[in-house]
Amino acid sequence: MPVEELPGLMPQILALVRRAGGVIEDVRKTAFAVTEKAGDQGPVTRADREADALLKTELLRLVPGAAWLSEETADDAARLSAERVWIVDPLDGTKEFVTGVPEYAVAVALVERGEPVLGVVYNPPKDEMYWGVQGRGVWWGRGKEEKGKVIEGTRLLASRSETKGGEFEPLRAAWDVAPVGSIEYKLALIAAGRGAATVSRGPKWEWDVCAGALLTAEAGGRVSEALGGPLRYNRPRPKVAGILAGAPQAYDRLLADVRRIGASDRMRELG
Repeated sequence: MPVEELPGLMPQILALVRRAGGVIEDVRKTAFAVTEKAGDQGPVTRADREADALLKTELLRLVPGAAWLSEETADDAARLSAERVWIVDPLDGTKEFVTGVPEYAVAVALVERGEPVLGVVYNPPKDEMYWGVQGRGVWWGRGKEEKGKVIEGTRLLASRSETKGGEFEPLRAAWDVAPVGSIEYKLALIAAGRGAATVSRGPKWEWDVCAGALLTAEAGGRVSEALGGPLRYNRPRPKVAGILAGAPQAYDRLLADVRRIGASDRMRELG
């Protein structure tokens, strides 16, 4: 499927992502159970699983032959030989969802030969939709859509857990640190000009960053791994060495700061 044809699919994809958000919100209104994933991988709920099932069924139908990589689906090595792969986090920010903080998101990306060509990030509680196609820019809104464009400045969107763990203390002298939930949501906010930059100095799963990274780039920003390495997707082990994104000048300043500080100790897991 040529990239030129992707905008024609967007109405169906956006409607589907909004449906998945509706599933999540319906679960939120119930007395749902929370369990912990194996290997200290965080909480999971019925909302994660039900949204994943819906998205998998319908997205694979929309793009026949595409493979699937998702936080809530067992990995299938067959994806490595696929030209196109859906990379999906059905509920990025489950901790925020569980605690009632309205900063979680549905994140959907389509990757071709290791590069994202389409990205959607949707925040259900605020009904904020962010979407973009490679070479076509970014749009976002709550009804009326606006063109996304990055902005310069010192507002640094930060992980709540990483902030509590002290990882942003070395950056506070130069940056106005603003804790926000889901990393995909943070990246979407950067693309919409609602923050200048964001960073995580520890490993991230591909589904944590893929959609939002496409949005940031299409909004005129720059995005890379935490220490500046290139982002590639559909890897055998689907993890990247952190994430750093922002408006061009903010990105350059933040990258210099992060290189001076170094990566988090959490990065050791990548070897």
